Amino acid sequence: MPKPPFPEPDDQDMLQVFLQQQGRVEKQLSRWVACRATAADLCQELFIRLWRRKDVQVQDMSQYMMRSARNLAIDHIRSQRSRLRTETALLPEQMAGASSALEDGHQANHELQQVDAALRALPERTRHVFLLNRIHGQSYSEIARALDISASAVEKHMMRALQACKRSVEDPTVKARP
Repeated sequence: MPKPPFPEPDDQDMLQVFLQQQGRVEKQLSRWVACRATAADLCQELFIRLWRRKDVQVQDMSQYMMRSARNLAIDHIRSQRSRLRTETALLPEQMAGASSALEDGHQANHELQQVDAALRALPERTRHVFLLNRIHGQSYSEIARALDISASAVEKHMMRALQACKRSVEDPTVKARP
């Protein structure tokens, strides 16, 4: 049988007690959690919990409400402390990680500029062979056929290009073009 849309007599009693005690409970919650908005939220949470457990028989509903409100406040404070400990523990690592990642990014960008400058300084055919292999993914034999050179010549061009790239990163005197 569906529940009637209006509160039953027991529901009405619980609602009436809650409304009578709401101001006092919210004021006490505000003292415990030191925030009126949080206290109002916790008071609403208290009502929802009481409404869901309205079948529980208690002798003094106002005392039960205050004890439940206190438990909610304690849970909230514990949660806040735990969150604060987690944030303070992770924040220095996150800051160091972000700083390190930024430095790594700058270093990688600098090295990329150096490699780009080294590739631009290569002879045209060597650069072309390198780009066909590393950028376009062609095999040495495919490059040899396309450029009408031997596979051995492709290997030599690739060796030259890779050595130039390696030197450009290892040698700090090599300057990249802006």
